[in-house]
Amino acid sequence: YLTQIDSLYIVQLLELQEVFLNIESNNRYLIKNSLGQKIYYAAEDSKCCSLLFCGSHRCFAIHITDNFGQIVMDILRPLRCSKCCFPCCLQELEVQAPPGTPVGYVIQNWHPYLPKFTIQNERREPVLKMTGPCVLFCFSDIDFKVTSLDETTFVGKIKKQWGGFIKEAFTDVDNYEIQFPKDLDVKIKAVLIGACFLIDFMFFEERPYRER
Repeated sequence: YLTQIDSLYIVQLLELQEVFLNIESNNRYLIKNSLGQKIYYAAEDSKCCSLLFCGSHRCFAIHITDNFGQIVMDILRPLRCSKCCFPCCLQELEVQAPPGTPVGYVIQNWHPYLPKFTIQNERREPVLKMTGPCVLFCFSDIDFKVTSLDETTFVGKIKKQWGGFIKEAFTDVDNYEIQFPKDLDVKIKAVLIGACFLIDFMFFEERPYRER
């Protein structure tokens, strides 16, 4: 299905126990096309200890299923350091489609103030770059631009959509739009979906006014 489209929308579902009990739970998402039709469902599978003690820094596996309930993609994030002061242990993420078959990786690059990543293919060869802004809470949509390796050609973007002050401040529910060329390698499209989840956990899973 990914070969036919040039955009996706990822909608995180509200977890009531997080809102009322302030207890972290596995995240769930709907993945929709430009017409608002659900094409995939994504569910996090993390252990209780990781949820309780690691917060947004936790390792996770996200299973993506189609409308028939078949798992079509696995997104795997190991437990790594999330701070730029440890450049030897930055974030990385593996995308498997189907499960057990790696199709690409998202690798965080060290930078003193910008969120920067490299998109790799299944052979761990760099394919694209992705860069976010230095300010990630600015009361507006936030774009992570996807470019060529030399960062001169715009390829697409992952947009974190502004949800309003109340939603942004007191919940970790976020909506995203992913844009890419229709003729982009379908494996790299899948990796960009994984990149969206990594961005969500790294930068938007916790809220400044929401106590853990």
